[in-house]
Amino acid sequence: MPDSDDTATTPAPLDLPGPGDWLAWVTQRCEDQLAEAERQVGLVKAGSSDAPVVLLAWNKAETALANAEAVSLWAEVHPDAGVRDRADELSQRVHKYVTELGLDRDLYAVFAALTPDGLDDDGRRVLDHTLRDFRRAGVDRDEATRDRLRELSEQGVKLSQDFGRNIRDDVRSIRVAPERLAGLPDDYREAHAPDADGLVTITTDYPDLVPFITFSADAQARHELALAQNTVAWPANDQVLQDLLAVRRETAALLGHDSWPDYDTEVKMIGSGQAVADFIDRVGEAARERAGEELAVLLERKRVDDPSADSVATYDSRYYSELVRREQYDVDGQVVRTYFPFEQVREGLLEVTGRLFGLEWIPVPREDAGTWHDEVASYDVRLDGVRIGRIHLDLHPRDGKFKHAAQFDLVRGVAGEQLPEGVLVCNFARGLMEHDEVVTLFHEFGHLVHHVLGGQTPWVRFSGVATEWDFVEAPSQMLEEWAWDADVLATFARNSEGETIPRELVAAMHRAEQFGKGLYAMQQMSYAARSYWFHARQHDDLTAFGDELQSRYSVFPPLEGAHMHCAFGHLDGYSSGYYTYMWSLVIAKDLFSAFDRDDLFAPEVATAYRDKVLAMGGRKDAADLVADFLGRPYSFDSWTAWLAE
Repeated sequence: MPDSDDTATTPAPLDLPGPGDWLAWVTQRCEDQLAEAERQVGLVKAGSSDAPVVLLAWNKAETALANAEAVSLWAEVHPDAGVRDRADELSQRVHKYVTELGLDRDLYAVFAALTPDGLDDDGRRVLDHTLRDFRRAGVDRDEATRDRLRELSEQGVKLSQDFGRNIRDDVRSIRVAPERLAGLPDDYREAHAPDADGLVTITTDYPDLVPFITFSADAQARHELALAQNTVAWPANDQVLQDLLAVRRETAALLGHDSWPDYDTEVKMIGSGQAVADFIDRVGEAARERAGEELAVLLERKRVDDPSADSVATYDSRYYSELVRREQYDVDGQVVRTYFPFEQVREGLLEVTGRLFGLEWIPVPREDAGTWHDEVASYDVRLDGVRIGRIHLDLHPRDGKFKHAAQFDLVRGVAGEQLPEGVLVCNFARGLMEHDEVVTLFHEFGHLVHHVLGGQTPWVRFSGVATEWDFVEAPSQMLEEWAWDADVLATFARNSEGETIPRELVAAMHRAEQFGKGLYAMQQMSYAARSYWFHARQHDDLTAFGDELQSRYSVFPPLEGAHMHCAFGHLDGYSSGYYTYMWSLVIAKDLFSAFDRDDLFAPEVATAYRDKVLAMGGRKDAADLVADFLGRPYSFDSWTAWLAE
């Protein structure tokens, strides 16, 4: 459908300033949306008892608030430090206003007096969730408690910003002699030329870090880089995290909960803090025997290099796992990566997801998209010829940018009102990619697809990735499966000679991928245990307690001198809920069981998944979405079978 027809029937994308004054634009955008939210809240409080009228105004208020809250994106990605700082300041204002709304008894009284007459199922769900939000904010507490909750909320926002900023701004490095790059791929060595002192600098940014710890034959250098990585934001974030944990503990107590995990899980699939602890132990026990067997294989291989070795360190695990896969499974990671030049992977990803979900990704010229950096690529998203969203891919590292991989909302879609726009923020190399990175890109792109497809609802609170937080990773983890399929990879995985990745190599990669599942599950539980137990109880020494949890849940010993919690960004956004990744993986394996592995693009099942899960956003509980698609409740069976493969 031509653009003229397209734009006549759908809202226009957000008008970004491009080379214009970003500082003024970010400020104006946030302030205008806050003003609109205040205006709509005034209409809500005007006294109407008509539920549809009240909820319509409230939906507009929440839409404006979501637009204002999106200012936090610019703190993570904008190349201008002044814009990043202003975004943090504005974000504090937004969160302060949101807190005030949650504690506004007059506003709450309007909703509490409404009856659901005249509301459809979605409207009733909006009303129920709104009342729940007020209760969880503490609106029914006494005045002194509400005042303290306000203070804690403001403190928490500032501490979260400090925590993230300290990670974002602290890039560490080691300097090594060129000969210590033994084992690294040729293109990596060529990209890391010696400086005037004859030394090579290796940073903790992912494009430097991941290949080095995977391929470097220098154990001491791997140790040095691992230690640098695990001391990012130390010591600053140690106290910041302690203060943030204290804020969360006190908040939970004031709201009548025994712990922050109990408060946090009240609105999640898992249901309770104790259920999180039980889940961590369940997965750990299920994986322990296999992890021990895999560790023995790594140790045996390490003893070929060092006969006196009696343990495998965390910084050994990726290197020796790579050697085991190369020597025992005939998979050489350095050969595999030659089939994955970044640009080919990006275009292949778009083709695969477009075919799977019936979408078109239409490149938007940079001058029309108004992006914030030359390396950002923007695309309009079309379904059945109609533009339904826009995405922006910001996929390479730079100073001051978010250091991990995540999807950020730029605009939450509201049918007929505003087009969903999402930003994928990653830190991939500009040249060849490891296959693990290809899998990561598919994973993160799954969030973007979810954001756009789920952004076609009239209710902003159900828009996009709006399900329970411990379900949000499941659709993305399922999309990883397409990055392992030989037929899928054959569509874009080609080396510099134009040769397609051989099917027998992909088959070998599959066999090799089975190795390390137990190790992975155990290490994930060590992270999940930190996330849970740091929040469940107070601990004076987070490093020592983290090491204790590492010893309990992982087969790899703690790294002496490391303080990984200081750079563990998920302790902010996911708080006590890092278990989410494994919980979602359980569901993802169950969702994938509905697909035909011999035809991953079979339209009937792909369309059903798109429409019954992704496009629904948060209109139903996640368990109901899964049951609608599978025709039954979710179970552990597929995950258990996967672990046993």
